[in-house]
Amino acid sequence: MNNEELLRYPIGKLTHQQFTGKEPYDEKIKEFHLRDIGNLPLLLEYSVQNLDAGQLEIPYRPGGWTIQQVIHHMPDSHMNAYMRFKLALTEEMPTIKPYEEGAWANLSDTKNVPINVSLTLLHALHTRWVELMGNMMEDDWQKKLIHPQHNKEITLWSMLATYSWHGKHHLAHITSLRDRMGW
Repeated sequence: MNNEELLRYPIGKLTHQQFTGKEPYDEKIKEFHLRDIGNLPLLLEYSVQNLDAGQLEIPYRPGGWTIQQVIHHMPDSHMNAYMRFKLALTEEMPTIKPYEEGAWANLSDTKNVPINVSLTLLHALHTRWVELMGNMMEDDWQKKLIHPQHNKEITLWSMLATYSWHGKHHLAHITSLRDRMGW
């Protein structure tokens, strides 16, 4: 991986096996992913502790989002994921609504609202989401939704792996920037 890719994907890219749900259901893997998702809000909060307003405006890589945008992106993205889980659990293979995450990252709430609001939202959201997922039966993980941007049927099992990776991916953007900058 070259330096630009390393800055963009500090923990590596989401694997095809994870994204497509080809990894077979496994209780230990499920617990690992649930722990990742459950721990993310606190780890994200720790990652920005003691950063000032100027540091929050620094992008994690050239052309990338600022730390502030990353923090606000997390509940935006995970609220969508939570709703997608609920849709797939209560409807027969729903088609989800994609959203323009880059455009969302440039809206006024991302620019003007303090990050503690999004961190609080992420804590509350993940409490509910982990509760929901922790009580799903093995068959529930095979329920599917249709993602029109990818033109694919995606299992909730695959969604779990994707969002476990997603949280660690963005957390690493912040922690690796802090390391590079000596903060």
